[in-house]
Amino acid sequence: MANYTKILMAVDLSEDSDMVAERALAIAKNNDAQLHVIHVIEPLSFAYGGDIPMDFSGIQDEIHQQAVQQLQKFAEKHGLNTDCRHVVLGQPEVEIHALAEEQGADLIVVGSHGRYGLALLMGSTANGVLHGATCDVLAVRVGR
Repeated sequence: MANYTKILMAVDLSEDSDMVAERALAIAKNNDAQLHVIHVIEPLSFAYGGDIPMDFSGIQDEIHQQAVQQLQKFAEKHGLNTDCRHVVLGQPEVEIHALAEEQGADLIVVGSHGRYGLALLMGSTANGVLHGATCDVLAVRVGR
């Protein structure tokens, strides 16, 4: 079995994130590993396209501030250090891979709803993280 030294936990800050945290914390404790947590905010322009003549910057800033506050509460609940918390703006798979590389993570822990059929074809963050990761990925089954 691999000995992990740096673990990156990716969370969406939903109720399911606690299940992901429990698994990541247990692995980190058993391996005496450093644990980082990331929450990725997708830009509003991704959701609404670039064709809408609106300035989303104020709304995007508010979403970012709320995410920082939510991640702070989540991290404090699970005993995660301030310097190991990351809120970033971008495409989840891309940003998770980038931070894993930057931090030298040897394991990424992410939640998965176990979708199949059309939902799987449409893609999921867990699937996107798995394909393209340069380290091990643990998909924790959530949302049962």
